[in-house]
Amino acid sequence: MRQFGVRGVTRLFFKGIANLFLFGFGLAAAINFVFATYAAADSTDGYLAVTGPCRLAFPADHGAHPGHRTEWWYYTGNLATPDGRPFGFQVTVFRRQIGPTNDRRSWPEPSSAWRTQQLYLGHIALSDISGRQHLFAEDMSRGALGLAGVIQQGVDTTVFLKSWKIDIGPRKQRLQAATEAFAIDLDLVPLKSPVLHGDQGYSRKGDTAERASCYYSFTRLKTEGTIRLHDRELAVSGLSWMDHEFSTADLQPGIVGWDWFSLQLDNGTELMLYRLRQEDGRPNPASSGTLVNADETIRHLSADDVKLTVLENWQSPRSGGRYPAAWQVTVPSAELSLSIVPNLADQEMRTPGSTAVTYWEGSVSITGEMAGRPVKGKGYVELTGYAQAFEQPL
Repeated sequence: MRQFGVRGVTRLFFKGIANLFLFGFGLAAAINFVFATYAAADSTDGYLAVTGPCRLAFPADHGAHPGHRTEWWYYTGNLATPDGRPFGFQVTVFRRQIGPTNDRRSWPEPSSAWRTQQLYLGHIALSDISGRQHLFAEDMSRGALGLAGVIQQGVDTTVFLKSWKIDIGPRKQRLQAATEAFAIDLDLVPLKSPVLHGDQGYSRKGDTAERASCYYSFTRLKTEGTIRLHDRELAVSGLSWMDHEFSTADLQPGIVGWDWFSLQLDNGTELMLYRLRQEDGRPNPASSGTLVNADETIRHLSADDVKLTVLENWQSPRSGGRYPAAWQVTVPSAELSLSIVPNLADQEMRTPGSTAVTYWEGSVSITGEMAGRPVKGKGYVELTGYAQAFEQPL
């Protein structure tokens, strides 16, 4: 949810971008700009709100939605080499608008080619399951001077952050991202149409109409390509999941984090769930999910439709965060009962150079039954607010 997820950006994030803007502005102008940015970060005035059905249309809505404060394109997947060596991966690019579109009060003069209201941030990760290692990287840049942005040409969309790139075409998508330690180069083919969550893509995240996002997913993407682990390149294949979400609203007061699940079963079913956690530990009533059947029929799930039980916990030796580490998920109306376990305990992401959020994002395995028949599968889980309370915008 990243979804509404990290999908949020924090006040610490704004501290992290101060130096970025010093490049294009004089010192006094940059200081004034950053202070104005702090003020804008605490207000949704002047931004576009999500208050009802999103009526998404493709391919146009694969692109960016400036005017909304926060947006992300998010991919995760489970892959294996021809001899069965398993890997998980994540590629996420965030867009953050740092002032209302028509607000120019904080812009320094004269004009600068560095000037932009759009920031782009990225997280990528590779989980080497058998090697018991989780590698991750982060980056950020302004949406100017060709450093980062979104380009739409005809039916094709490209989201890029420096050399990291997401290409979304009508029949195929591609992910390319590399660091010194690892690299990802994958082709993804949708096996199902985009799924609109909630009410025509309108996904509630709180008790008022504007506490919501526009949210859709490609829930099953056939994936082939290569990964590089240190100096070794490996052919891989498997299944991936894509989320695209945009919003302006803050998290509702009293919500400290969320648990988000994207699950792919071997009977062709997918399940997306998010549980918004309140300070008292109970799920917020806006928590929900989507069940996608093998025939692409969709069932939207309310908080009352799903029972989520934590069975085990894991404590990070670095952040001290205590995360859930095994779950039982039941959806009685779908005769669905699943046991979920991480494929690697330590898949914690620490991002001081971008979103300044510490969270757990990792590959999981699934066993259980549906309608009396055994099922198994793989998926990804995102956990926020366990190492620090999550009080920031969506």
